[in-house]
Amino acid sequence: MVPTRLCIMRNLPSVLARTLTSGTSASPEFLTMSEVRSKLRDLVGASTNWRDHVQAMQERKGLRTLLAKRQEDLPPRRMKDSYLEVILPLGSQPEIREKYLNVHNSVRFGRILEDLDSLGVLICYTHTKQEMQQRSPLSIVTALVDKINLCQKIIHPDCDIKFTGNVSWVGKTSMEVKMHMLQLHDGHYNPVLDATFVMVARDPENKRPAFVNPLIPESPEEQEIFKQGELNKLKRIEFSTASLLKMAPTAEERNIVHDIFLNTLDTRTVSFRSRKLPPNSVWMEDAKLKGLQICHPEARNIFNRIFGGFLMRKAFELGWATACSYGGSRPFIVSVDDIMFQKPVEIGSLLLLSGQVCYTEKNYIQIRVHSEVYNANTKEHHTTNTFHFTFISENEVPQVVPKTYGESMLYLDGKRHFTAVMKEI
Repeated sequence: MVPTRLCIMRNLPSVLARTLTSGTSASPEFLTMSEVRSKLRDLVGASTNWRDHVQAMQERKGLRTLLAKRQEDLPPRRMKDSYLEVILPLGSQPEIREKYLNVHNSVRFGRILEDLDSLGVLICYTHTKQEMQQRSPLSIVTALVDKINLCQKIIHPDCDIKFTGNVSWVGKTSMEVKMHMLQLHDGHYNPVLDATFVMVARDPENKRPAFVNPLIPESPEEQEIFKQGELNKLKRIEFSTASLLKMAPTAEERNIVHDIFLNTLDTRTVSFRSRKLPPNSVWMEDAKLKGLQICHPEARNIFNRIFGGFLMRKAFELGWATACSYGGSRPFIVSVDDIMFQKPVEIGSLLLLSGQVCYTEKNYIQIRVHSEVYNANTKEHHTTNTFHFTFISENEVPQVVPKTYGESMLYLDGKRHFTAVMKEI
C-alpha cells in the first residue's frame, strides 16, 4: 500500500488554510472547475472559437504597455491574496462524473492533472491581478511540475473533491504554487494529494519574461513555506547540474552498473557481448510502450497552444499502461515529479510519446515518458517534455535490466528519481 507516513503531514493543508483565511471578513472564493477555465479565458481575452484566435492574440499585443518595468514597481502580495478553493462536485452533480470515471470505478488521475494545471495558472493570475485591469498583460504558463505526492490509492468517483492552493514562493518572473486535493467522506474532507508547480510569467505575446508581484510572508508558518520554496529552487538546480546527460555517474552508481553487467554475462563464453537474462527479470528494451497523438484545436490552451494538462494526461495514461503491461496487475500512482515543459506544442503537431520502465524495486515501478513533436515537413524531432511517474503494483514485479550504456544511464536516472520520491514520502 501507499506509505502512510505521508498522511501524517496532511494536517498542514488545513492549518495553512486557516492561516490564509484568518483575519479576513470575506470567505475564500469558491469556484467550480468550469468557472476556473472561464475565468482564465476572460483574464487573457481568449476566444472560445478557434477561428477567432488570431484576432484575439493580436489584441493582446496592446497590453504590453501595462507591463511593469521593474518588480519594485508592483505592489507586494500576501499568500492569502492568491488563496483559492475549488469544488469538483462529483458526488452532488452526477452528470459530470462520467468524464472522470475509469474502468476500475475510480477517478481518472489524468483528469486531475488537467485540473491542477488550470488551477495553478489561475492562482498565479490571482496573485498578479491589478484592480484597474480587466485583462492581464501577463502570459502565465506552467514551467515545471516539481512534485505531486499522493497518500490515497483510490480516488472515489461519487464523492465531492476540493482543491485548495496559493502562491508559496516568488522570484522575479516565476512563481511556485502549492495545491492540495481533498475528498469528502462522512462529512469531512480528507487529504488525497499535495502538488507543487512552478509557473513563469511572460509578455502578452508569450515571447519574453515579465515581472510579477513580490510575495511577503506574514506568519512564521508562511516564512517556513517561503523558505522551502527557496530550497526547492536550489534542489532543482543541484539535480539538473548532476544530470547524467551532463555529468558522469558517481562511483557508487558505476559499481551498480558494473554489477548488473557481471550478473548478466553468459559464463559459458569468454565474451563481453554474450549476455544472459537473470531469473525473474526483463530486458529494458522489452519494457516500453509507444503512442501517437494528433494535436487538434480541441486540446488548445488560452494561448492557442496545446494545453499542458492535456500533455500530462496523455503521458500519465501511457505511463500507467506501461506499468500495467509490465507488472501484470493494476498499478497505482504514488508520485509525479520533475515534469519540465521545455518547448510548447503547437496545434496540428504529431506528438510522439514513449513510455519506458527504467527502474523497479519490489512492488514499485519507475516510469519515464518521453514526449517529442515530429515535423512532417522538415522530418525533425524535438523533445517537448520528460515525465517521471512512480507506480506501486499489487504484486511484486520483475527486475528491469539494462543492456547498453544508454539504458544503464536511464536505469540510474530512474533510481535517482525513485530514491528522491521515497525520501519525500
